[in-house]
Amino acid sequence: MSQPLIAPVLGAPRTLAEFPRWHADFRRVFEDRLMTTLAPLLAEMPTRLSEAVRYAVLDGGKRLRPMLVVLGFSLTASSGARGALPDLSAAELEALWPAAIAIELIHCYSLIHDDLPAMDNDDLRRGKPTVHRAFDEPTAILAGDILQTLAFDLLTQTPATGKTAPDIQLTWVRLLARGATDMVSGQQLDLTPPTPAPKEDDLGRMHRLKTGALLRSALLMGAATAQPDDPLHAILEQFIDPLGLAFQIQDDILDATGTAAQLGKTPGKDAAQAKYSYVTVLGQSTAQHRLEETIEDALAALAPLGDTAEPLRACAHYVLTRNH
Repeated sequence: MSQPLIAPVLGAPRTLAEFPRWHADFRRVFEDRLMTTLAPLLAEMPTRLSEAVRYAVLDGGKRLRPMLVVLGFSLTASSGARGALPDLSAAELEALWPAAIAIELIHCYSLIHDDLPAMDNDDLRRGKPTVHRAFDEPTAILAGDILQTLAFDLLTQTPATGKTAPDIQLTWVRLLARGATDMVSGQQLDLTPPTPAPKEDDLGRMHRLKTGALLRSALLMGAATAQPDDPLHAILEQFIDPLGLAFQIQDDILDATGTAAQLGKTPGKDAAQAKYSYVTVLGQSTAQHRLEETIEDALAALAPLGDTAEPLRACAHYVLTRNH
């Protein structure tokens, strides 16, 4: 039986079969901690802005990026082990929350801005109206702006534990800033694709920035919390780079095949807007093949880690099989 995801320990998924329950438990605990952390910050904002931030951040999302923070820490903290990961203590988990919450705030800011009329002009996100539809466009822009600044404030104002806390916090800021910068660069490439139509390599570069960079930052922020400089980081990078690309390919496939109820957002947007994606450029069959290839590349990178990497293998399977 897997450990419950509650204090004083954080159980890690030991097997693929345990992952769905672990993921659901993680989301529940993360949601509670997110609300606790945001409550005093929201109280200092103008009411309409705080309502928009709460609407955008709480009660939704896969919470994949904060989950990767925790898994990156777990694997690096147990570096050298070749069996199941040990549980995290309450103190270890406490040290991870700033990084886990900050990266989710950056992700939520990116979703708000991505949905704006000047960008993707979407009406639905996480099964409800987008922030600019539920409130208004200026408020949505400001909600995204404040989430970005809150993320970095959280990293610097919340003390980490241990002797190297300032060094860890500085590393968090650097990794998060790099991921956010690359993400914005990828968004620009998405808005201004090359002419004539992009090739597969162009799509890969765009999505490694737009989607993959923040996933990479999440995993490495967790790893850096355990060991700022560890050979394991290179293996984690070899894993997360193809996994981030696979995540976006699956997004493109789901956009072409899913429903609004299933996805929580408007399906068919890529084709309707003549937008370049793996499906519109390569076709659905080839896109599916690329998805499977990139997952295989991610899994191959984990081979040196043995059974210790089972949680990340389960995460890769989730990316391959998710339907939302």
